[in-house]
Amino acid sequence: MTWQMALLTTTALIVAATAVRSWLRSDAHRESVARRDLRRRAEQADPLVTLAIQMRLGELARELRAVEGDPDVFARAHHWRAVQGAYDALLREACRLSGLPVDDVPLRLDERAAAEERLREELELSARGWSW
Repeated sequence: MTWQMALLTTTALIVAATAVRSWLRSDAHRESVARRDLRRRAEQADPLVTLAIQMRLGELARELRAVEGDPDVFARAHHWRAVQGAYDALLREACRLSGLPVDDVPLRLDERAAAEERLREELELSARGWSW
């Protein structure tokens, strides 16, 4: 009788360990860990860092408007692409800081964020109280 209980207990432990192992390797577990990490980072956000990012976003937005509005800027397209890339990167950093999900793949030199994604990020940050 005791060996049957030992066999039953061992079998139950093996099945439980297999279930736990498969859960830890699943995408659902990875997503829950990523969400928890984002929440933890958002809760620990330094207000001075947030303020610095907001100020820099405002400066870059003003620079974009200045480049778009002045037809006499030398190498205007180059300046616009450089400022837009910096704005997109800083916007993604602000999203990470506030706990918003963003595509973590860094932009390459020849890539830019889509206007729809940029607008989504700006609206989400504005909904969370960010202003620039």
